[in-house]
Amino acid sequence: MSTIPLTPGRTAKEETATTGSTRSITTGGAGAPTKGRKSGSWSTTIILFLCAVTVLLPLYVTISMAFKTGPQSVDGNAFSLPAPFSIDGFVEAWQLTRFPVGFAMSFIVTAGTVVATIILASFASYAIIRNWDHRLFRYSFFYLLGAMFIPFPVVALPQIQLTGRFGLDNPLGVIILATMFQLSFSVLLFTAFLRSIPMELEESARIDGASTWQTFWRLIFPLLAPMSATVGIFAFLYAWNDFMMPSLIISDADMQTLPVRQNLFQSQFSSNYNVAFASYLMAMAPAIIAYLFAQRWVMEGVTQGALKG
Repeated sequence: MSTIPLTPGRTAKEETATTGSTRSITTGGAGAPTKGRKSGSWSTTIILFLCAVTVLLPLYVTISMAFKTGPQSVDGNAFSLPAPFSIDGFVEAWQLTRFPVGFAMSFIVTAGTVVATIILASFASYAIIRNWDHRLFRYSFFYLLGAMFIPFPVVALPQIQLTGRFGLDNPLGVIILATMFQLSFSVLLFTAFLRSIPMELEESARIDGASTWQTFWRLIFPLLAPMSATVGIFAFLYAWNDFMMPSLIISDADMQTLPVRQNLFQSQFSSNYNVAFASYLMAMAPAIIAYLFAQRWVMEGVTQGALKG
């Protein structure tokens, strides 16, 4: 039978009481964080559930309204299921918005914006990071960050005038402006990721005789693939869903993108809810599909840039 050594000047009874209280405090301290973690997980689950409801409920209404007939869409019950299912709204929306033409214009603007944003932002970020000690490059980075806080409506009027004077009141002008407005945020992401790439890789490439251009394209740019996917999906969502810039810049109605063409449902066809929601569903489908396929690379790029940068 083991005995507990006594502290000098204290009796066995006092020592036992002190040891018991210490054990109780230790046991209680170990149990307290577990309870806190459980309550924290429940609160997080509830918040995430509410956030999911705010997204899924409008999506459900959009899908159900799109498959309803005209009389069903105006019966005042938006949450009811279509009975019967009808695709008349999709057929009419396809014809009213000239969906193939609008889809082609949106695809051209979006693809041009994504490619130009990835290339220009990666160029600028590489030059800034590798020349950070030079004042010009460092101030250029801060200038780009400052431009990120300037919304398009603030500079809309001069942009409209400039694009009209230079003959850029067309999808090409929208691509250029959309790329410029995406450049600040994209450079911020790329620079955070480039800080994680060690200089030893470039030094070894230069020892082998590679130029700066060859080092970037053959070594650095392939390593930027996760962040390029992140930048690309953000640029895709911005360009595909943008309404204001194409509506103000593009002067030819036949060259307008899908979001602008859908504006007609806000006026003369405002009572055809099934047609309007069918058009919205067809327009948002490419963005949803693109994000579902690219979300893994988006999360990978964001986390790598945050942890290693």
